[in-house]
Amino acid sequence: MGIINVTPDSFSDGGLYLSTQRAIAHARDLIDEGADILDIGGESTRPGSQYVNVDEELNRVLPVLEALVDTGIPISIDTSKPEVMKHAIEAGAFMINDVNALRNPGTLEAVAPHKHVQICLMHMQGTPQSMQANPQYIDIVSEVKDFLRQRIHAVNTAGIASNRLVIDPGFGFGKTLQHNLALLNQLNEFTTLGIPILAGLSRKSMLGAITGNNVSQRLHESVAAALLAAVKGARIVRVHDVKASKAALAIYNATQELDK
Repeated sequence: MGIINVTPDSFSDGGLYLSTQRAIAHARDLIDEGADILDIGGESTRPGSQYVNVDEELNRVLPVLEALVDTGIPISIDTSKPEVMKHAIEAGAFMINDVNALRNPGTLEAVAPHKHVQICLMHMQGTPQSMQANPQYIDIVSEVKDFLRQRIHAVNTAGIASNRLVIDPGFGFGKTLQHNLALLNQLNEFTTLGIPILAGLSRKSMLGAITGNNVSQRLHESVAAALLAAVKGARIVRVHDVKASKAALAIYNATQELDK
C-alpha cells in the first residue's frame, strides 16, 4: 500500500503533495514502483495534528481519487469522517482506512451498505491530538487485540461481514517505543483473529528512536520493519518507499515458495 498524503502537515512528507497535480503524479510514480493499493489521506493523523473540516478534506482527496480510479489500482481513503467516506465510495474508493475503527457517529452507516468496499479498523489510544501525551497499557498486545476483537464484533453486528475487514494494531498511535516493539515482535498473535493484518511502520518515529536517523533518512529501517511485519503475519504493508519495500518482500516471498 503506497501512501499519498494530500496534507500540509503529515510527519514525513507534509506539503510535498498538497497540490492535486503533484499528488496525482506521485501516485502514478508509486504505481510504476509496484504499489498494489494506494492510500490517499487529506487529514494528517500525526501526533498533535490539527482537525480538518469536511469540505477541506473532500477538496483535497476527491480530485486525486477521481483522477486515479481508472488506473486499475484499488484506492483506499484514509479518513474518519462519514461524509468523506460516503463521497469517496461514490467516487470509486475500494477501501476505507479508519484510524478510529468506525467509532465516529455515522461511520458504520456510511460504509455498511456498500458490500464491495473493504474497511481497515485501526487501534488508537486517545486522539491524534493527545495520543502520545502519556500512553499507558498493562499488556499492550492483549489490550490492542481485545479492542480489535470488539470492533470486529461491532461491525459484524452492524451488517459488515468479516471478509470485508482488515485490522491494523496502530503503530505509533498512542504507543511508546516499547509498546510498538512489543506489537511488532508479537504481531503474529493478531492472526488468530482471522482477519488480514495491515502494518504501517514506514518512516515512523519509533524507527528514528532506534537508529537516530531523521524522518527523511529512514529508508533502510522502514524496509526492515515492513519485511519483519510480513514475516510476522502482515498481509499489507503501508509504505512511503514502494520500490525498495517491494524488492525486499520479493526476496522473502521467493524463499516461501520453496516450502510449497
